[in-house]
Amino acid sequence: MNKQIKAVSLISGGLDSMLATKAVLEQGIHVEGINFFTGFCVEGHTHAIRKRDSDKPKRNNSLWVAEQLGIKLHIIDVIEEYKNVLINPKHGYGANLNPCLDCKVFMVRKAKQWMEENGFDFIITGEVIGQRPMSQRKATMPIIAAQSGADDRLVRPLCAQNLPETLPEREGWLDREKLFNFSGRSRKPQMALAKHFEIADYAQPAGGCCFLTDESYSKKLVDLWQTRGHKDYELDDIMLLKVGRHLRPNPRFKVIIAREDGEGRFLEGYKKVFTHLYCVSHQGPLALIDGSPTDEDLQLAARLVARYGQGRAAETVEVEIKLLNGAVKKMLVAPFLETEMPQDWFI
Repeated sequence: MNKQIKAVSLISGGLDSMLATKAVLEQGIHVEGINFFTGFCVEGHTHAIRKRDSDKPKRNNSLWVAEQLGIKLHIIDVIEEYKNVLINPKHGYGANLNPCLDCKVFMVRKAKQWMEENGFDFIITGEVIGQRPMSQRKATMPIIAAQSGADDRLVRPLCAQNLPETLPEREGWLDREKLFNFSGRSRKPQMALAKHFEIADYAQPAGGCCFLTDESYSKKLVDLWQTRGHKDYELDDIMLLKVGRHLRPNPRFKVIIAREDGEGRFLEGYKKVFTHLYCVSHQGPLALIDGSPTDEDLQLAARLVARYGQGRAAETVEVEIKLLNGAVKKMLVAPFLETEMPQDWFI
């Protein structure tokens, strides 16, 4: 009896990995998906809590893609292992804090380990030559294959015809003629292939799910590292960087102010582990204080919270502050005027 050939596909939740997987499924290969949870790639997180994103699907795109393809998806927590990739990238960062090449090597290496432990035969990714400036270039494709240890068991179906033959092609498991030769940043070929496969619903073709490519998010992470004096982080740290308005008046403390009700509800979950404050005389946002503020800093924070509430035009606003030790302080403060707030406070 012929052995059933099995492949594991890195599923990001985007269109490319969806099409690459579908192309291999069409050749009769058994495929299962794998998604590595780093903490930086939950693209549905902010959509789920913000009112302004109410028109966006509230879903985990990786799970959704697997469901559409009819394959099993394995979600693996790699938060701790990923820290070294982000903090000490061998190949450096991209435009922001994105260690794209090191990240891809890490992901494929983990997929290879899973492949061997579970009796699978090769790995699929949705990479396309020329699509990403750091990790998806013809010069870096061999680096990923070599440094991950996957070598020629790594198949990129969307651009396979532009690359050397892989083991699955030489062994006849895959027909090279039924793979593709996509290249460059245009997504028109992918969108045409999606139409061919009768895939009408998918995540933004040019979208990504990594917050580390975002300039604003990267600045907040750099600020976190600089003020703490080290580059370590916990999951809560990186989740909070995605939510709220972040202002740092001085190195001692930072204020995180909810911008809408959804963010306020999310920040409610952190009230027991952060000093927090809100307006009591006027409707206004919940805010958290991260750091070690002095009494003078608390008054400044209260003025900031008053600035973003409905009492911003009032002469004074009453703000309640609950400290970590359970003590409660009430302050009557004058809200900051917009012209009084230095731009360098905004992270």
